[in-house]
Amino acid sequence: MAMFIRVDVDNNIVEKTAGLADKLVEVCPVKIFKPGPQPSAVEVVEENVDECTLCDLCMQASPKGIRVVKLYE
Repeated sequence: MAMFIRVDVDNNIVEKTAGLADKLVEVCPVKIFKPGPQPSAVEVVEENVDECTLCDLCMQASPKGIRVVKLYE
């Protein structure tokens, strides 16, 4: 379990946008996302979550589908 942040994914939103799941996997520099069990869905790779640099690229790709929650504020 991550200590500093939590990454929430709303796959209902991600699945509605063609290519978004692939884009999320591609844009994350620390590989927080991997393809999910459903087509056009993603899963969070929990062991990589604390490596997040808060670069905001995933939230830019899907402002309503991805949320990064800081646990230390």
